[in-house]
Amino acid sequence: MVAETKAYRAPVFPADLLDELNRRLLRELTDDPRARTTELARRLGVSTPTVRERVARLEEAGVIRGYRLDVDPAALGLPVAAWVRLRPGPGQVGRIAELAERIPEVVECHRISGEDCFLLRVQVPAIDALEGILDRLNVHGSTNSSFVVSTPVPPRGVPLD
Repeated sequence: MVAETKAYRAPVFPADLLDELNRRLLRELTDDPRARTTELARRLGVSTPTVRERVARLEEAGVIRGYRLDVDPAALGLPVAAWVRLRPGPGQVGRIAELAERIPEVVECHRISGEDCFLLRVQVPAIDALEGILDRLNVHGSTNSSFVVSTPVPPRGVPLD
């Protein structure tokens, strides 16, 4: 049985959840996710319990989805990044996300609009290491790859203003 891809539905958040104080709190956490509650309270001019309650509420509502560690792939022996666009063959759409999840070098997989249906970011130790990954993907459709030469704007949080 082939798993179907799930349709994305944007969550609906209570109107008061993203008031000015919470937006300031999110900006502070974006700049320093490891900031202590007491330091956040000092920066925002509120009490420590207020910060704890607001962070908990933002987490429970799904506004704060998690806290992540940013590790340089090159430090782990994976200095080469590539974006792979994939156009699935007939009846293959449901298999792509499953396959991407099983390939450890695939660090992102997005269902996209346009001629291609998927966009994958792959981290490999060398350019020739991409061949085996493409061979696994090409069984299910056609691919088009681009290697990352540099990253003038690294990944960043969404604008909070």
